[in-house]
Amino acid sequence: MVQHGRVFKEFLHHQAAGAVVLLAATVAAVAVANSPLAAAYSAFLHTDIGLRFGTLGFAQSVQHWVDDALMALFFFVVGLEIKREFIVGELSSVRSALLPILAALGGMIVPAAVYLALNAGGPGAAGWGVPMATDIAFALGVLALLGSRVPNGLKVFLAALAIADDIGAILVIALFYTGQVHWGWLAFALVPLALLIAMNRRHVEAPFAYLAVGSVLWFAFLSSGIHATIAGVIAAFTIPAVARLSPLEFTNICRVKLKDIEAIDEPGAHTLKDDRQQERALDIQRATLHSVAPLQRIEWALHPFTTFAVLPAFALANAGIPFTGAGVGSPVALGIILGLVVGKLAGVSLAAWLAVRTGVADLPAGVGWRHVIGAGALAGIGFTMSLFVANLAFDGAVESAQAKSAIFVASIVAGLLGYATLRFWAPAAENG
Repeated sequence: MVQHGRVFKEFLHHQAAGAVVLLAATVAAVAVANSPLAAAYSAFLHTDIGLRFGTLGFAQSVQHWVDDALMALFFFVVGLEIKREFIVGELSSVRSALLPILAALGGMIVPAAVYLALNAGGPGAAGWGVPMATDIAFALGVLALLGSRVPNGLKVFLAALAIADDIGAILVIALFYTGQVHWGWLAFALVPLALLIAMNRRHVEAPFAYLAVGSVLWFAFLSSGIHATIAGVIAAFTIPAVARLSPLEFTNICRVKLKDIEAIDEPGAHTLKDDRQQERALDIQRATLHSVAPLQRIEWALHPFTTFAVLPAFALANAGIPFTGAGVGSPVALGIILGLVVGKLAGVSLAAWLAVRTGVADLPAGVGWRHVIGAGALAGIGFTMSLFVANLAFDGAVESAQAKSAIFVASIVAGLLGYATLRFWAPAAENG
């Protein structure tokens, strides 16, 4: 339990720091899009980059490489986090998982309903998935600003809610924002998927082996018409979550090897004189790798990269909105703003209240209803995931600009509302 708490604190710290970098990238993108560099910025994003071997070739624009390839890596890390939460985290038991899952469900249904109330049958109807999303980096980043004033249980609740929300967003993208499916490529995807599963069963631990086979799975999904980021999530679930050595087996090996090193040591002798010491040290190094589950090792390795490189790159490629023609008075913009600011707060709070009222779930220790309302407001920070869904939902430049400007406004309002609620209205925590 202590180990899980330490890992969660590190996770929260990364998300909070990443939110600052993501915000800086967003400001930079908006500044460039509204400067004399706008034309060059747009031309760069639409420049094709690819590989060619004779008559065979594959190329995509810079923006598509970011949205389809780098974001697939981000979704891969999200998939690792989801798998970990289902195994040992807040989603690992039905009782503990029900509250954040039901709250996330309410926080998806109500915003979509609010949006459709304003856009059903109109040109912007396809954007109903935009206000359903929660940006975990910004939401937890705002929560981190409140420090110890916020109950620890609320931090865990919001993180679990955001992860459950990610699951919902992945399903929405896969089911409703997929174009024409090329079944031949989808059938071919079963080959690398079967290989990944076989590697899991054989407990292959080499990250590059999974990366190589996962890349083939990604290309198959990209060619099939299903969004390539879904391949990232599927690949994540094939990564082994069990270490080859248990903690006690690891310590026993280390104890034996350390005793051997001490027994054969010659004081003052050069370390290269006796290979046996070096061999024992390498045995300990190999045992160390085998004592950490591949899932945990890969997540630790990739999480900083996706937080501090992939998401800022996504913001730079997608958040550049020219102020001209990007008003927030259209049905599309109003649907997104009301969906994220009002719908999220109402949906999360109402679903959580119903779950507790009917006895299927309990509030975390130290968490009151004002805390839940504050978390519901923070869940309205859609940003990254909302921008991602907006890219899939809108083909027209006008609706896209309206949606992105609305996402900005709504995320800022939701963040300020959540912060003010938890800072000035909800009682301070007594975490001890």
